[in-house]
Amino acid sequence: MSGPFPEDSVGLVTPRTVHFDEPLSLDSGRMLPGYTLAYETYGELNADASNAVLVCHALSGSHHAAGYNAPDERKPGWWEACIGPGKPLDTNRFFIVCSNNLGGCHGSTGPTTSNPETGEAYGADFPLVTVRDWVRSQARLADHLGIPRWAAVAGGSLGGMQALQWAIDLPERLAHAIVIAAAPRLSAQNIAFNEVARQAIRSDPDFREGRYAATGDRPRTGLMLARMLGHITYLSEAAMGEKFGRDRRGEPNDYGFNYDVEFEVESYLRHQGQSFVDRFDANTYLLMTRALDYFDPASACGGDLAEALRGVTAPCFIASFTSDWRFPPAASREIVRALLDTNKRVSYAEIRANHGHDAFLMPVPRYREVFTTYMQRVAAEVGV
Repeated sequence: MSGPFPEDSVGLVTPRTVHFDEPLSLDSGRMLPGYTLAYETYGELNADASNAVLVCHALSGSHHAAGYNAPDERKPGWWEACIGPGKPLDTNRFFIVCSNNLGGCHGSTGPTTSNPETGEAYGADFPLVTVRDWVRSQARLADHLGIPRWAAVAGGSLGGMQALQWAIDLPERLAHAIVIAAAPRLSAQNIAFNEVARQAIRSDPDFREGRYAATGDRPRTGLMLARMLGHITYLSEAAMGEKFGRDRRGEPNDYGFNYDVEFEVESYLRHQGQSFVDRFDANTYLLMTRALDYFDPASACGGDLAEALRGVTAPCFIASFTSDWRFPPAASREIVRALLDTNKRVSYAEIRANHGHDAFLMPVPRYREVFTTYMQRVAAEVGV
């Protein structure tokens, strides 16, 4: 590692891709004739491939979970707080793998990639995918990398849901499940937030029923509004109050009748929305939020979550944050109760933090402490 990187960073990382020619059957009943996954790895795989950890990303994440893709990159990967030397996912001990979910827009096959049947971008024709579909695609990636069993599968938010689905669907292929700031299913309120975001995108005149790639336009305004709405739900009232309060950008009595930016929080949200448009795809946002809506493993068991988790064999680490109102601690405790009802091994931490849902991305001291302690147990089991 070289360059002006922090000592606890993995440093410069080169993304990779792998193409799978074998068709993938999807929960929707459709089939992908083949697909590509983009991924990054950090650390070294040991001789018996026992130290590998799969990291699953959340809705707007990607395979770039840690380090930097260029020497002058200003912002590191999305889970830099937890991946690197001496961090909970310690790259001196573990071989970390993170892939861009199928249907993503950062190198994996999705709406922005070419449909082999037409030679044009899939766009709105890309099939809906589910968390179970992602698990199946990631299992093939593990096979490609020569990893028969993960030491752990870890993720926060939608990534935590993937970790839980791994434990349900392929219990023999992971030793531990790390489920952070997640839920066993979305509440009606969460589905409602997702629907408002989708309608913001679909109502944009430039959306063109998802076929905007043909015109060169993009539904920038709709996607920006969707991100602004989502970002509000990722923060807590306390965090927003502490960061912005009612601070104004102009004079206190300079009443703005053109509804331009006046409050600092308005400026922040607009910046978040505008920067998101430059790095994300609208069709992918629709697809990812719908995958969130569909996640409900208990539905296959008449709503009985304990029954859905009966086949889980991996010990589970569950963590939640007190100020997370999007996926509140009660949702994590529901998973914990269901695991205990069938005598599963589970560790639970409820972290006091005022950052809201985004706390799982941040270096909250108590969070890092309990996460590190659990991963030290995992490391001891595999002898690294």
